[in-house]
Amino acid sequence: MEAVIENGNALQYIRDQTHEICMAAVFQDGEALRYVRNQTRPIYMEAVKQRGSALRYVIDQDEQICMTAVREDAMALEFVRKQTEGVCLEAVKQDGNVILFVLDQTEPVCMAAVKENGYALQFVHEQTSQICMAAITQCGNALQYAREQTEDICLQAVKQDGMTLQYVRKQTEPICLQAVKQNGKALQYVRKQTESLCMEAVKQNSSALQYVTNQTEEICRTAMREGGTSTYSVSWTKNSGTYSSRV
Repeated sequence: MEAVIENGNALQYIRDQTHEICMAAVFQDGEALRYVRNQTRPIYMEAVKQRGSALRYVIDQDEQICMTAVREDAMALEFVRKQTEGVCLEAVKQDGNVILFVLDQTEPVCMAAVKENGYALQFVHEQTSQICMAAITQCGNALQYAREQTEDICLQAVKQDGMTLQYVRKQTEPICLQAVKQNGKALQYVRKQTESLCMEAVKQNSSALQYVTNQTEEICRTAMREGGTSTYSVSWTKNSGTYSSRV
């Protein structure tokens, strides 16, 4: 008994396994379940409570045992032999990325997964606009995994993080404007710059001036006013009619 209390895996060396010894072993390390010769439900439950991954050694799985396992470790979903929506929901609420192991991806399961982790969108087989919006609301960068990008989805993404503009396939003025308002440096990803976009970008972050293709006097003065010469040094060259800038 003392041996398994110290190290559950010592169970493999014990010839006369009693229920109490086995319980003590899996209590110390759930993975010791692999060495239990006479598995009972209480031993199963104790093992997966201690370590969800011990589910792989459970011979007679039921929903309660599986639920207990994925609550302890969402990755245990990989070892669930008969998945139910309830077990899958519990798992993805713990870790959205385990949707990778979900065999029947229902909409509620997918929604729960992307709400927990927007990046789980990359593993969703059938993406709907609602699922994509939920993913991007959780994490703007999930836009890179959206197969169909609507303007609303893109706007939501750049509102979260302007730099996600780099993943927008079809840029529009409103999307670009929202992006540079959130982060002026998103200007570097604007394919078609306008003066108004550049002005908004340098207002938000004066150092965005380095990404302005056509540096007009007004844009440069705005950058200087917003950031100050100590932050961003700008000089007007009269001969060329342009500003030169350096960080």
